[in-house]
Formats: sequence, structure tokens, C-alpha cells
Amino acid sequence: MARKSACCRLNGLEISLIVLFLLMTIVSVGLTDFIFTHLILRNIFIICAPEEATPEEPSPSVNPPESPYLIGVGRADCTGPVADLPMVSFISLNPFLFKLKAKYGDLYRQDNVVMSGTHTHAGVGGYFQYTLFMITSKGYIKPSIQAIVSGIVKSIDIAHRNLRPGRIFINKGQLADSNLNRSPHSYMNNPEEERNRYEFNTDKQIVIMKFTDLDGDGMGLLSWFAVHPVSMNNTNRMVSSDNLGYASYAFEQEKNIGFLPGEGPFVAGFSSSNLGDSSPNIRGPVCVNTGEKCDYLNSSCPIGGKKACIAFGPGEDMFESTRIIGENMSKKAKELYSSAKQELHGPVYAAHQWVNMTDETVPLNSTHTGRTCKPALGHSFAAGTTDGGGEFNFIQGDTDGDPFWDGIRDALLGPPSNETKACHQPKPILFSTGEMDSPLPWHPAIVDVQIITIGSLAIVAVPGEFTTMSGRRIREAVKDSFANAEVVVAGLCNIYTHYITTYEEYQIQRYEGGSTIYGPHTLSAYIQRYRGLARAIAHETIGELPKGPEPPFFDEDKLFNQVKDPIADVAQANTTFGDVLQQVNSIYKVGEIASVTFVAGNPRHSGDIVNKTFVTVERFHNDTNSWEIVHTDASWETRFHWIKGLAGRSQSKVEWHIPLTAQTGTYRIQHFGHYKQSTNNNTITPYVGTSDAFKVTKSFYYY
Repeated sequence: MARKSACCRLNGLEISLIVLFLLMTIVSVGLTDFIFTHLILRNIFIICAPEEATPEEPSPSVNPPESPYLIGVGRADCTGPVADLPMVSFISLNPFLFKLKAKYGDLYRQDNVVMSGTHTHAGVGGYFQYTLFMITSKGYIKPSIQAIVSGIVKSIDIAHRNLRPGRIFINKGQLADSNLNRSPHSYMNNPEEERNRYEFNTDKQIVIMKFTDLDGDGMGLLSWFAVHPVSMNNTNRMVSSDNLGYASYAFEQEKNIGFLPGEGPFVAGFSSSNLGDSSPNIRGPVCVNTGEKCDYLNSSCPIGGKKACIAFGPGEDMFESTRIIGENMSKKAKELYSSAKQELHGPVYAAHQWVNMTDETVPLNSTHTGRTCKPALGHSFAAGTTDGGGEFNFIQGDTDGDPFWDGIRDALLGPPSNETKACHQPKPILFSTGEMDSPLPWHPAIVDVQIITIGSLAIVAVPGEFTTMSGRRIREAVKDSFANAEVVVAGLCNIYTHYITTYEEYQIQRYEGGSTIYGPHTLSAYIQRYRGLARAIAHETIGELPKGPEPPFFDEDKLFNQVKDPIADVAQANTTFGDVLQQVNSIYKVGEIASVTFVAGNPRHSGDIVNKTFVTVERFHNDTNSWEIVHTDASWETRFHWIKGLAGRSQSKVEWHIPLTAQTGTYRIQHFGHYKQSTNNNTITPYVGTSDAFKVTKSFYYY
């Protein structure tokens, strides 16, 4: 954070924010000088209870259920401003529920709506209303939250309008070579008897829901698999929905033939599960400077420390790794979708409670109890993971702390209370966020717990990143209340509370344990609450559940924003905006990269880019003498780099990675943007840049 002026002194809060911003590099990826605008889309599935009356039978290929579900699917663009902003991955449910209530009354409520974040570390930040998260995104960025809220509401509108009788099937299978446990030392601290019940130290199971109309025509797919979307690593500066987003993209492209990405009737959602310690970087961590294995206990190297210990995916770079992991999920889901025969029948139930997670008491045995704690982050939180290490000398597995950093913390923020330190043992506390409330609370105290059941399927909506074994324990606890039910864990739902490890994993204090903010008994408290929800559903006593204490919703006037408005744009000498600085070649072969660079404005001057694109790739049709759009910036095949120059002079470089399936013909690339003039009251003016036409051929020897 910069000084407001050269002569001003930073106050205590600003100094504190500087220190925290430096430490929490694992949370905030940094400013984006280069933009890769794959649009982040919201996939919405609305499922209503079976109708009492049987609708007119449309002669389906198999016998329809007597009381079909009402099903609606929808999607909408929710891309926010994409330049000069930090990228993080937090979510909050409240803002869009207010808009839903205004439109639909009590139809869509806190208890029967689940928002599950796909979880990308490459999405635009600035929309979470707690101080810690606002720090990492340089504040509360109103355009970010507006884009997300409007996108979600629009997708629900679409799904609501498309509600029609249909059928739901589920299927599951094993997906190998797509995830790896990044904290095996913590996992091995779980009881041996428990570990022996499982073949792997990550969950390999993928579960899908298949939605069809009564004719059997596909409407959508919803899938769960435990893998972190960190194929795009922390060197990335491009907006991307990562491997889960690619899986959705690939599945939809096969179903929506002839439609551009984000369009077409079929909607595929690939969702998070218990991914807390599950990495897509399946080649594992190595010391990049020596090629040797990293230290097993703290994931560091003799030379270079933890920054040299990096896990790599199956591809040669992060783009290829994202594609491979995404394709693996998409192909397995396609196989399960095609072979799904187990149909869901029965009512839809939803149970929801607010819980004060700072004050939950749990039984440990017949004579002793434990309790949860006020939120706090440990030293290992700042160490990061093998998917992306933090800065300075923090290491995973730290149960001792560091007097130097503790001294800085005490001087700036005050020391943790003795009660909080004792509650979080053996975690050495780096930030006692539950005891910090300026300018607003630093972490949530009140969180959601929620279960939705559809026939024999129970969806456990959890507000954070459960590790492999934590997810298994939650599933078992819920399954106890439902005979022959399939139980799935839907991760990162409704609010974000970092990680949830088992009690045994917590003792090791790797990154996941250091990020379990409510202390060692966090998982036990959640298990207790989810058991209560499951029993209420099973015994049909949902109405008797206490609602619980509602969380605060902060007035926007109290939210800070350190993001400056971008300066006016300036075109390079003897050019205008949209002019080509580096032209395409006249001919390309499939598999090559067509590239063009334009004189550009700052993408933030384009304002609301919902349902718009910065890029098109267009093919010429001789018969109609017209150009057809074949790719946008939502296509995997395109990359849009905004290159920030000095004094408002910037460029946009567009790449088209020509797929092997591209048709031969004549193409062009267009770039759409806006620039702000320093004169004339900062007027925002649109511009279009167009490349020369070029040929694409299968071979240079034959066209």
C-alpha cells in the first residue's frame, strides 16, 4: 500500500495492513499486469420437490417417474473488472439473497439455496466483507461484487424460467492420476486403523448428478471431485477458472455443439469437495534447483528453502496441466453420465443453521469436553504449500513460532490472549484474528451449516476446505442418519472459513492445520452440527431446528478500498487506440499460435463487461461474404494479455492457440476495449482493433 502523499505518515492501521499484506502472499496472488479473460461463469441448478399430479406423458424411451422433479438450469457471466486488481477466491452468500428475496419473495431462501464456489485462485478479488480478506484484495471492490451478484441472480432467473418436469440420476466412479495429497505427513498422523480402511490418501471418487427432461434429453450435469484448482500456479496473472472450470468448459462444448462458450442449453457444473490437502500437481514436489525430493516434514529444500520446493502438474506448464486435469474430470464425468442408471426418487429437504463457531462445546469422551476457539491463523499459514509457497522464513509444520515475527505482531496488533493461545495449542498463533475487530471483524464468527437431500442423495454444504480424512468423517457421520444414502461433501459453501483438518492432522501444523481457524476441535464441532441437521431431516423435524445467531452484514460505508482509479490512457506516438503494433502472419498451420498486439486502453475502463468480450476470432464465409465468431475471450484457445505501460501507455496482446480441429480458411482477430481521455472530463470512448486477415491450413504443403 502506498502513502497517500509523500509527506503523510502512515497510521497504525495502515502499517498493520502493510505487514499483513507482505505476509499473506499465499492468499493474494498479486496485481494483474497480464489478463487471461476466460469468463468465470455461475452454473445454477434448481430442483423442486416432485409434483403431486403427474404431467402429461411425452412418450419417453423409459418409464417416467410418477411424480417427476421440477428442474431448471442456468448460467450467466459474472466476470468483474480484470486489470490492476488482486486475485483471490472467497465467496459470501448474503448479498445476492437480498436480491432474490426482492424478486421471488420466500421461494429461494437461506435454507434451500447453496452457493458452492468452484474455487479458483485466479478470480478477481474484492468482494468479501471481513478485514483479513479485504486486506488481501486491497479492500472491498464494488464492481467485483456487483458483477458476481448480478451474474448469480441472472442465472437463477434463467433456471427459474426454464423449470420443467424431469428426472435425476446419480453415478460414481474412480478417477486416477488427477490428485495427490500435499500434506501426507499430516494424513499419516490419523489413526492407523482408520487409514487402513482406505486405499488412497486422497479421495479418488467422482460423483455426478445427471439431469434430463421426461424424454431423456440431457439438461445438465453436476459433479463433485476432491482436487484443488491450483493447476494455475501462483506465478499466474491471468483470470481463469482453473481445472474445474476447464472440465465444465470441455463438457459443455461437447453438449452445446455450435454454441460459443457460456451459451447453449446444457449446463455442466464441476464442484469442489473435500479438497483441503488434495493437489492437482500430481508429479509432486521437488527441489527445483537440485531435482531432489523436498524435506518430508516441512516441504523445504537445503538450498532455497520452501520457495524451492514446488509441486508440478502432469503437463509441461500450468496451462497444459490445467487442461489435462480438467480433461480427466470431464472424460470420467462423461463416462458416468452416459452409464448412469440409478434414479433419484422422493422428496427434497433442506436444513440450515447459523452457528457461532467460536463457542461450540463438543464431547471428547464420557467425562471430558473440548471447545472451539476464537479465530486465529498459525505461523504455518504464512508458509504456504507446495502448490505455492509463502514469503520469508515461515515453514510448514511449525509448532514453536518465531520470536521475531511474534514481536512485530505484538507491537502492531497486540499479543493473543492467554485464553486464545491455550485454546489453539499446539498452533503458534501468528494472527489472533478473532480478537481483532478494526475497522471490522477480521474473520467470521457465525457460519452456515447446511444439508440438502434429494431422494437418497445428501449434499453436505460445508463452509471451508475440508481435508481428505475430514471429509470422510463428515460423510460417515451424516450417513449414519440415512439408510442407503449417497453422501457428498460440497466444499466452500455460502461463506469461507479457511481449512478444516482432523484433530490428529492439526497436531502436525502444516499449512492446513495452521489455517484451521477455530482450533483443534473444529471438525468435531462441525460433525456434531451436521449430525443434528441429518437427524432433523431423517425424523422430519426440520422445523424444530433453532435458526441460530445470524451473522452481521456490514454497511458498505464501513468497508475500505485501497484500489485507485486507473489513470487516463495515452496512445503511443503516431497511433490511435486499436491500431496494430505487431501484425499477424499471413498464414498459420493448425497447432501454431496466431498473435497480434494492439494499442490499448486499461481494461478497467471498459466498465461492466458482462456478456461482452475483449477478443473475438472470426472466420470468413465466402458464400455469405460475412465473418462468423468462432472464439471469444471465454474460449480456452484464446489468451488476452494486457501489458501495462508507463504513463498510461499500454498494449493488448491477443493469442489464438489454433486447435488441431480448426477448419481451414481465412480468419481475423478483433480486440474490443475502451480508453479514458485526460481531457474532455475523462470521457470513456470505445475502440475496436482488427488484425489483417490470415489463412489457417492443415499443412503448409497443401491448402
